Amino acid sequence: MNEHVYKKIEITGSSAQGMEHAVRNAVGKAAQTVKHMDWFEVVETRGQIQDGVIAFWQVTVKIGFRLQD
Repeated sequence: MNEHVYKKIEITGSSAQGMEHAVRNAVGKAAQTVKHMDWFEVVETRGQIQDGVIAFWQVTVKIGFRLQD
């Protein structure tokens, strides 16, 4: 088993479609510039209410990625 060292970043994704879609937006955007991502952790969920219904989701995630030599 290899030993790894990880760094974490915290970002927030948003979506009108739901929590999972907000997470996917955050991870997908991070993947455009961050290499060697291995895991994510949801740390906060919130949403916007309009006229008594959920209009928008925001999900904050921590993403762990391996540091390279």
